Amino acid sequence: MFWIWGAALFSLCAMSDVKPRSCIEVRQAYSAKGFSLVSVPYQKIAGEHLRVCPQEFTCCTTEMEDKLSQKSKLEFENLVQETSHFVRTTFVLWHRKFDEFFRSLLENAEKSLNEIFVRTYGLLYTQNSEVFQDLFTELKLYYTGGNVNLEEMLNDFWARLLERMFQLINPQYHFSEDYLECVSKYIDQLKPFGEVPRKLKAQVTKAFVAARTFVQGLTVGREVANRVSKLSPNSGCIQALLKMLYCPYCRGLPTLKPCNNYCLNVMKGCLANQADLDIEWNLFIDAMLLVADRLEGPFNIKSVMDPIDMKISEAIMNLQENSGQVSGKVFLGCGQPKSLHSSRTLRSFSGRHNTHFKPYSLHERPTTAADTSMDRLRTIWRTMQYGVTEIKDRLKISKKMWSTLPHSVCKDERMTGGESNQEQCWNGHSKARYLPEVMTDGLINQISNPEVDVDITRPDTFVRQQIMALRVVTNKLRNALNGNDVNFQDTSEETSGSGSGSGCTDDICPTEYDYITTEAQPFEPDRRELEYSGASPLRQSLLILVTPTVLVLERQWR
Repeated sequence: MFWIWGAALFSLCAMSDVKPRSCIEVRQAYSAKGFSLVSVPYQKIAGEHLRVCPQEFTCCTTEMEDKLSQKSKLEFENLVQETSHFVRTTFVLWHRKFDEFFRSLLENAEKSLNEIFVRTYGLLYTQNSEVFQDLFTELKLYYTGGNVNLEEMLNDFWARLLERMFQLINPQYHFSEDYLECVSKYIDQLKPFGEVPRKLKAQVTKAFVAARTFVQGLTVGREVANRVSKLSPNSGCIQALLKMLYCPYCRGLPTLKPCNNYCLNVMKGCLANQADLDIEWNLFIDAMLLVADRLEGPFNIKSVMDPIDMKISEAIMNLQENSGQVSGKVFLGCGQPKSLHSSRTLRSFSGRHNTHFKPYSLHERPTTAADTSMDRLRTIWRTMQYGVTEIKDRLKISKKMWSTLPHSVCKDERMTGGESNQEQCWNGHSKARYLPEVMTDGLINQISNPEVDVDITRPDTFVRQQIMALRVVTNKLRNALNGNDVNFQDTSEETSGSGSGSGCTDDICPTEYDYITTEAQPFEPDRRELEYSGASPLRQSLLILVTPTVLVLERQWR
């Protein structure tokens, strides 16, 4: 009788031992992941073959552990990209919008100006159109990152304009190239256009530098976010991911989620280098926000665009009113030019172009199809103003993105059982509370990370390159806040690591330009100025030609 009861008790114990050793649930979960069940055992087997998961009785073969390791790596990479998706799309979307706007601005301005001037001024414009074409060419080159000093380029525009005007208001003389070069040297001393070039240059430079640097900042932010979010985990991280996400499968607990603090330590170890981006990233975002404020306020391109035509008109009137004095002083400084003796040529030219010049007015802007395109650009710019407000809100959200990335990942329900479930969760060994403390952020602080083997003496070179790229563009943004023109480098170089050094030890990057100037000789106060005869019809024709400059710069901003 005793033997019968003993046998029954042994049989019950054996049956109770069979159920925990079953791998049925693991087979179902493993199959749901898309894997074949060929190598999956029905019952737990000895686990001495396992390299990462606990070497106890297990439902995993070596092949299963390898496949689950690859799966955990892929899921981690996808989740990091999903978590950073908002920030990455912010930079991608708004870079495209702002870039399209500024490119359309320049293309429409040049096209509209050429159409209007050819139709309105005919030969007089076409013979001098290269002055304006070169202006747009240089502006486009500047915006796209060419080696253009915006301030010097605008100075050159005014100088060339003066040379053309000086010839037309003095048609009775022949001027050599050397003589005209001498004329342009006196532009700062004589100020033939009054104070307009200086004021306009300051306004245009500040607005254009801010706009270009802001778009460059969007480019760098886009590239850094894209590249860093796609970093592959190292071997220590891959092992930790497998242990956290899929070692419960091997223990026969496929539905058990990792403890939240356990997940945080794994993520802080895996994303240690990314967290080191945080300081430079936050400084970059702060600088972007300040430049965005400028685009809304004093550096608003629209605020520069609207009065440009009147300012240019004012400059032209200044030259017209002082043409005799200007010519007389130039003749003193550069010498008396040679006279043209063909009066027939003069009479013929003046007869063809004898049109009365009057000050340009906003009420006299031509109504053409070009104005429709300008209205469209104004609409786009109003949209951009709303866009500046929106992107500022998005930029603020992106601050501390990299240091909070572990928390963002671990909040995902696919990763953990949540912060409230601290007892019934996977702690890396069993179903129990996770006891180790959570590490702080950054590479150096992972020296004692209990979950990920991190070599704190070897920072990731690629991440350091991105930190340098952020530092460089932040310096440029700070320069732009003061309206300073800065060296524009292609961001593919800055973020690639080949030639990305900033060369900047302070907040201000040195400019790449060495200014070489030729000073005009000052006038001697005791020398008598030559008298200059009255204006001819040719001079009036010249002023009519230059008046289109009003429309040129107006449309370069619309």
